[in-house]
Amino acid sequence: MELIPFAFAGFVILAIAFGIYGWQQAKQRREALRALAHELGLRFSPDEDHRHDDRYRQFACFQRGHSRYAYNMLRGDTELFERPCRVLAGDFHYKTDDADGKGTTTHTFSFLLVHPPWPSPTLLVRPEGLLDKLAGVVGVDDIDFESDEFSKRFWVKSTDKRFAYDVLHPRMMEFLLAERPPVLELEDGALCISDGSADWRPETFRARFEFLRRFAALWPRHLLQDLEK
Repeated sequence: MELIPFAFAGFVILAIAFGIYGWQQAKQRREALRALAHELGLRFSPDEDHRHDDRYRQFACFQRGHSRYAYNMLRGDTELFERPCRVLAGDFHYKTDDADGKGTTTHTFSFLLVHPPWPSPTLLVRPEGLLDKLAGVVGVDDIDFESDEFSKRFWVKSTDKRFAYDVLHPRMMEFLLAERPPVLELEDGALCISDGSADWRPETFRARFEFLRRFAALWPRHLLQDLEK
């Protein structure tokens, strides 16, 4: 019986050690993100933003569960699509109730948002999954392209097919096939890049910003001019 208190004490010590390690890792990540924000000419704030889900309600990833807020935010302006654009990146937190109703599960993921300088039709580009293939069997089709490989790899939807074809021209398709980005969703004046499930390492944030720069640079000039009319 005397072993039980020792076992419990060992469990407590182990839990504290894991807690301290997790706190140190989170602190190091915050400082790395702060340094990245400075490098990119952006502002950094670790504070919780409980209105983020309301401002970006057009994106389903920000409407899951409850107790929602964004944090570890990088904010500022940068030049994209040949114009100054507001960008916002960070982490998002929400909770879901467990099936038995006795507890909750915490979820976090990272995202990158940009506000293009003009209104546009909607556009969704995401990796195609098994459910998408099954949906195609029953007649729920996405937009197909001349590249069979791209059409098989990505699910694409838009309120304007001509717009989708203009954005996803052959060079853009080659770029996306090589980069294999997470979900790209353009809607209601904002473009969101996120898979809605994973926390990015600081170097992944840097890679996502570089991806965004290259993605924007591949938009055809004639399309940019048409959008500004």
